[in-house]
Amino acid sequence: MSQEYRTGREGEFTYRGHTLEELQDLELDEVAELLPARKRRSIKRGLSVEKQKLLEEAREKGEEETANAPIRTHLRDMPVLPEFVGLTFEVYNGQSFERVRVEPEMIGHYLGEFQLTRTSVEHGQAGIGATRSSKFVPLK
Repeated sequence: MSQEYRTGREGEFTYRGHTLEELQDLELDEVAELLPARKRRSIKRGLSVEKQKLLEEAREKGEEETANAPIRTHLRDMPVLPEFVGLTFEVYNGQSFERVRVEPEMIGHYLGEFQLTRTSVEHGQAGIGATRSSKFVPLK
C-alpha cells in the first residue's frame, strides 16, 4: 500500500477519523453518531437515571482522583465514552468489584466487556476420594 491512503500520524489514536482531543470536545449526541448501532441507539433513546448519574460522576472526578478512589458501578452496559478515558472504574462482575482503567481503545465498547463474569474451568488429576472409574486418567 502506498503512503497516500494513510490518515493520521503513526502512533496517534484515532476513532473513526477523530483524535481523542476532538472526541472529548464533542457533545454526547455527536459522539453517539460515531458509535456502533447498539450503543448509538441506547444513547439516542436516552440514558437511564443510573447511567446519567454515572456520567455526571465521571465528569466531576479527575483521573488522579479515580486512581485512588475508583467509581464503583453495577452498570456493565454503560457505553465507554471519550470522557471516560483515563478514569478508573470498579465494575461489578457478579461477585466483586474489579478495577477497569479506561484506555482510548475501549471507546465504543461496554464497561462490562472488560470485566468477565465467568472464569475458565481447569480440571486437575483425580484425588484421594475419586471413584474407581475416575482414578485412571487417559494417556491420550
